[in-house]
Amino acid sequence: MYVNTKVLETHIMVDVWEDADPEFKEQVKQIVSRIREERQKARLSQMELSFKAGLSQNLVNGIENGRMTPSLLTILRICKALQIEPASLFADLDVERSAARETIIELIKKYL
Repeated sequence: MYVNTKVLETHIMVDVWEDADPEFKEQVKQIVSRIREERQKARLSQMELSFKAGLSQNLVNGIENGRMTPSLLTILRICKALQIEPASLFADLDVERSAARETIIELIKKYL
């Protein structure tokens, strides 16, 4: 059976915001924010990313603006188009930043 994944993709988006707990909402916002940051770092417009990922521009825009929650398939397509590992979207950047900050402080103290 052949399924047009582009059509399917736009129909399997689920509005998770109403019933989601605040922690889940924050995690989704961080992932979406990282998608936008990676797209901008790659110097791609939403249209260019959507073309490379085989998604509609409306879908990419909806994800970046928090109106749609990307499915796993969509996340994988976006990551492939951006040439990044999916895990990079889920990494805890706050912990990484804190560790980096501590390392920098230690190096400054060491060489002062």
